[in-house]
Amino acid sequence: MSSEEDVYKPQDALKEGLKGTLVVGGAGLFLSAIQNSLQRKNVGAWAVFTRTGGTVASFAAVGGVFEFSRVAMANLRRKNDVYNTAVSGFLAGSVFGLSSGKIPRVIGMGAFTAVVLATFDFTGGTLSGWARQTEEDAFERKEYQRKNRRRPMEETIAQLGDGRGGMIHSPNYEAERAERLREKYGIEIKTVSADPNA
Repeated sequence: MSSEEDVYKPQDALKEGLKGTLVVGGAGLFLSAIQNSLQRKNVGAWAVFTRTGGTVASFAAVGGVFEFSRVAMANLRRKNDVYNTAVSGFLAGSVFGLSSGKIPRVIGMGAFTAVVLATFDFTGGTLSGWARQTEEDAFERKEYQRKNRRRPMEETIAQLGDGRGGMIHSPNYEAERAERLREKYGIEIKTVSADPNA
């Protein structure tokens, strides 16, 4: 019924949640340091944790909640798809909205984050385009593209012109060249073939 690639392998949700906490918390620490450096008065280095430490905590909580809930939901459903990302995105966005203390903002932030992250995951999870693995070999794909994109020599010569750069020649180029030289300069040139069988 399902192939070997479709078999879900469970992951450790706590480990992934801790990893998400550290990575996104590190990004929060970076933003907190930027906020600290933009203060009008000199507040010291520890203000990253004391004055703007809420940024670090909220980012760490969002990263941990997102990764833990995504992997836990995938483990429970035994499927790794866009629904896991949508639900965990809603939970992570809701954590961001908790600081306001207003329920509509919590739900709105959760819904917005769920839509953005689910769309990103559904479209391949990368900014450079679709990145799903295909069954075909890279060599076979490149050979197919070469055959599919190959143009006839006559079309190339018609577009670029005959004799361009001394590399692209039609089959009767030498005879046409000798004829042009005879007409233009009055010089008779005997065409010679490099093929020993000709």
